[in-house]
This record gives sequence, structure tokens and C-alpha cells, in this order.
Amino acid sequence: MNAQDRGRIVWHELLASDPDGAERFYRGVIGWGIEVSQSTPPYRMWTNKGVPLGGILALPEDAMKMGSPSNWLPYVAVPDVDATVRQATGLGARTYVAPQDVPTVGRFSVLADPFGATFAVFTAANHTPGHEGEAEDGEFSWHELATTDWQAALKFYEALFGWVRTSAMDMGPAGTYQMFGRNGETLGGIYNKPADVSAPPHWLSYVRVPNVDTLVAKITAGGGRIANGPMDVSGYRIVMCVDSQGAAFALHAKAAVAAKAPSLKSAAKPKPKPKPKPKAKPKPKPKPKPKAKPKAKPKPKPRAKPKPKPRAKPKAKAKARANGQAKLKARSATKTKSRTKSSTRKKTPTPPGRRAHYRARRK
Repeated sequence: MNAQDRGRIVWHELLASDPDGAERFYRGVIGWGIEVSQSTPPYRMWTNKGVPLGGILALPEDAMKMGSPSNWLPYVAVPDVDATVRQATGLGARTYVAPQDVPTVGRFSVLADPFGATFAVFTAANHTPGHEGEAEDGEFSWHELATTDWQAALKFYEALFGWVRTSAMDMGPAGTYQMFGRNGETLGGIYNKPADVSAPPHWLSYVRVPNVDTLVAKITAGGGRIANGPMDVSGYRIVMCVDSQGAAFALHAKAAVAAKAPSLKSAAKPKPKPKPKPKAKPKPKPKPKPKAKPKAKPKPKPRAKPKPKPRAKPKAKAKARANGQAKLKARSATKTKSRTKSSTRKKTPTPPGRRAHYRARRK
């Protein structure tokens, strides 16, 4: 194995109460194929575009009797399985399956971390499965640990696999969601599961798909159920599910533009949506300027009162009276003259016939 593969999650194995039913379910939902190995006993492997990415096994009877549900088990690459198991147990882990070989494949062991979450370690005999870099559609792309003490659990995995902390998200009352990775790539997140969730600490694996919403109907039609979602988280669309055998898994579709790795939560309890930022208060509209008052019409100038004629002085009055009397005397003298002239005129005699006529009319 290449030492640079240390800490990379390379294989995912489903322990199912009904392997045949599980095969039908994932073929219908994700479109995986199946390849059967030539080993004894035969081992069925999940394939994506013809490339193996995991396997499927029957859940052991003793595990079923203890009430253990079907579950997905992630495998992490290490340079030396035996040395890693000794280190893990020294840090408080338990060994469920002691180190053992798979002919022509490699060596593995199944462990539980100090808080009870199950995982496996693996050293390939030749080629380590999977690849570096971003996952493609149909591949496992995100790994999330729900535990009881995320800080102590992360220290355990940092020492065992060389994982480093990347970004973190404050979830308010739910605590911190701490992301981790290796070689500049974010692998997943870790957080404290809510106290009211009865499930023990566990790993939840996400599969990348082109479109989450189109698969919801297929999940329920195949006998599975939706535990949470679909919902949008940090530029990703996710849904948390339980398959037809009771194994928890999740799907996510990457947004067209995502600035950072997703902050995902387990199916145990949905992550509270971040509170929307308060909208900026609209700027007050400028008050309209008061309309200019119309100019007052100029008041008409008062007409000048006619100046009273100056009263005539008393001397002038007396003089005017004298002139008036003189004019009256002159007029009367003129009339007297005219009468005198008219009296001196010769009277024209009236004809006798006319006299008789006048007399007759008088009578």
C-alpha cells in the first residue's frame, strides 16, 4: 500500500439482514451494479460504472439476535493494520474483528472507537480501492460521525489516521459541527448527537447523485423511508434515508457553485436551518420639498381721491354775484327793447270774412 493513502476512506460494506433485497433496493435507487468475486465464499461487490466501491454481506446471526440493525461499515486505509489496531486499543478503542487476511485482497480489522462508533481499517495487498480527490456521481462522498464528545473523538481519529480539522459551523444550541479532512480535501464532519436521540454513536455515509429529489419516490417505492429532507445545506441538496433492510444512508447532490464543503448532519435529527439575515431597512424616502407658495397678487393701489376744488374767497364771491346781477340787468334791458320794438310794429288788419269766421267759432 502507498503510505500516501493513509486516512483515505476506501471501501464501504453493507451488512444486511436480506442481501438479495438490499441488492434490488440499491440497484433501483442509485443504479449500482453487482460483481461477484471468485473467493470462497463468494463475495458480492457494489460497482459504479464497472468500478468496485464496496461489498455486501449477510448480517451475522449473533448480531441479529442482539438486535443490531443492518448497517454500512466504512473502511479507512492504513499502512499497517496490526500496528493501527494496537494504537487504537491503546487510545480506548475496542476490537470487534481481530486483524485477518483476505487472500489476494489485503488485511483488515473491525473496531469501535472509544465512544462506540464502528469502523474498519484496511491495508491493500496490491491496489488500494478508490481514488484521491473529489467523488463522482455514484461514489461515497461525505462521512459524518454523530458521537457524545466530538472533541475527544476527533483527537482519537487525528492520532490514528492523521486527519486534520478544517472549517467549523456553529449550530447554536446543537453545538459545533466540526469538519475534517486530509491532503487539502474535506472528508466529512463530526458533532455531538442530541441527548434525546437513542441511537448509539455511529458513522453515516453519503452517496453523491445528480439529483436528490428525483430519487425520493424510488426510495419509498423500493421499501425504504425518508428520515429527513430533502433540504438545502450550504449549497448542497441532501436527503437522509433508511433502506429496505433498516440501514441508514444519505444522498447529496452538489450545487452548480459551492464555495466550500457541505455542513451535513446525521439522520438522527435535522440540523436547524440558519436564521435568515435581517433584511436591511429600506432607506427613508426623501421628504418632498414643500411647494413654493404662490406669490401674493399685488393689492391694487387705491385710487387717488379727487382734490376738492378750492372754495372761492369771499371777495371773489361778491364780485361774481355783482357780475351775475349785471348780466341779469343787461338781459332784462334787452327784452324790454325787443318788446318796445314789437309794439311799435304796424299791425296787419284782419280781413272781414275772417273776422266773421272767428266770431262764429267763438259763438
